[in-house]
Amino acid sequence: MKNVLFAVAMSIACGGSFAAEHRVKMLNAGADGSMVFEPGFLQVAKGDTVKFIKIDAAHNTASAVVPAGAAGWKGKPDEEVSVTLNQEGVYVYVCDPHKVMAMAGVIQVGKAVNLADAQKQADSLSKSFVVNKDRLSKYMAQVK
Repeated sequence: MKNVLFAVAMSIACGGSFAAEHRVKMLNAGADGSMVFEPGFLQVAKGDTVKFIKIDAAHNTASAVVPAGAAGWKGKPDEEVSVTLNQEGVYVYVCDPHKVMAMAGVIQVGKAVNLADAQKQADSLSKSFVVNKDRLSKYMAQVK
């Protein structure tokens, strides 16, 4: 009985130490319209991995905003990319071929330590959108 209780206690104590994998689909059409990442906003823990999944052709993922000290990423078209996020803050990413169509997303890792800077850069990026001009601001509004 002691061994069982010890095992349960260790499972509970260690439960938060395992990193999770989150999946983001690259789509021609989704809940937020055309040319989208789904989900468009994601909140994860430090050390989690985000895997960008190819559903439709001709999409990529590339970081546009990362917290200070964090590594960026840039996938090739039609390439599934996994990114482990070890730095807290707000990350903004885009699909290069469809950036003007506001194919962008936001990931919050832990605390939004760079929120002011990320918001400023997201506002600047949004000015280049031809359609869906408010999509990125809606995702940024979900950052806490």
